[in-house]
Amino acid sequence: MTYLLVKWVHILSSTVLFGFGAGTAWYLWNAHRSGDPATIASVGTMVVRADWIFTGTSGVVQPVSGLILLQLLGIPLTESWVLASVALYLLAFACWVPVVGLQIRARDLARAACASGQPLGPDYHRAMRLWFILGWPAFIGLTAVFWLMVAKPQLW
Repeated sequence: MTYLLVKWVHILSSTVLFGFGAGTAWYLWNAHRSGDPATIASVGTMVVRADWIFTGTSGVVQPVSGLILLQLLGIPLTESWVLASVALYLLAFACWVPVVGLQIRARDLARAACASGQPLGPDYHRAMRLWFILGWPAFIGLTAVFWLMVAKPQLW
């Protein structure tokens, strides 16, 4: 019963992590494409909040539940698919941390542009360009982690 509960929590939190990550990225990207500072500020506020509440929380639950599952199943941390999963997860986390900061910056710059009646400046566009670039390794890395969790291949 413990195994099934932890496995369910692990699968559910991975779904929340990936789903909210992709969903918030989709909404912020489309707000950005609108070019409207008010839309970007509003959507940016919701995206930052959702990232902290859902993505951040599930991002903590994932490694904890994963380690418990490994222990329950007697799988060593040195299995190649486990090591690859951990490395890719850390890559995604290393991208996510600055992405959240960039979302906050973009939101704040959009708020300032809205308040001043000015267009979005180069600082905003630079933040969004870097946000976009950092999103791809995180997305690809987590997609690969899903495959590794299902296939559990012997990599080396």
